[in-house]
Amino acid sequence: MRKDYLFELKDVGVLFRLAGGKSVTALSDVSLSIAEGEFVSIIGPSGCGKTTLLRCLAGFVRPTHGTITERGVADAAAERSRGVVFQQYNLFPWRTVADNVAFGLEALGVSPPKRDEVVTHYIDAVGLKGFEHAYPKELSGGMQQRVAIARTLAASPHFLLMDEPFGALDAHTRRLMRRFLLELLAKEPRTVVFVTHDVDEAVLLSDTVYVMSARPGTVRHHVSVSLPRPRASHVEFSKEFLAVKEKVERAFGEE
Repeated sequence: MRKDYLFELKDVGVLFRLAGGKSVTALSDVSLSIAEGEFVSIIGPSGCGKTTLLRCLAGFVRPTHGTITERGVADAAAERSRGVVFQQYNLFPWRTVADNVAFGLEALGVSPPKRDEVVTHYIDAVGLKGFEHAYPKELSGGMQQRVAIARTLAASPHFLLMDEPFGALDAHTRRLMRRFLLELLAKEPRTVVFVTHDVDEAVLLSDTVYVMSARPGTVRHHVSVSLPRPRASHVEFSKEFLAVKEKVERAFGEE
């Protein structure tokens, strides 16, 4: 039976024009489907177009050819349906944690009482209760990324795009953030597309892992991850996890 696809990409390509008349093909004939509530990771060699693909899904980059449909509608408006979390936290240094989380709600014209309610909920959800009045410079890297995630979720996107959100963190903090994301999504499920270079991270978090080729980037392999949810971080030590990881690493190694 056909899945209830939230997004479908068919033969998507992106060509960038450079100075001097040269051009670079970033993506070539990318086709994939993302089901409602699915966690999809995209991995591939550096420069293969992973971030370009994410930006196409966000609506920041328009494909040169091919189609992207949301719930069967081409070129659907991306205003509130999609939230993006980048590797760099992009917090406003002059705003407190609470004010950073409230930023998108202010832009949407949400009333102050409702805004305060939502901000309080998401600060608590990301484990930063008690830090509402702290400024970004007073927080660790992991805490700042939690603020960035809370700010994105506060605007209620049903589709979450994450571009190597843990890439700037040390190994220990990165593991803690993976656990945090698993716990958060268990409580508040979302459809997620997650760009990473880390195979362990991709397998731990995902329902499906897409492996891209070197530039021009296209999808060469996809690996289904049937590990049960809710997914605890200790699943990384299971035979099932290691078997899926081997499949992904083999596919990644071919590229």
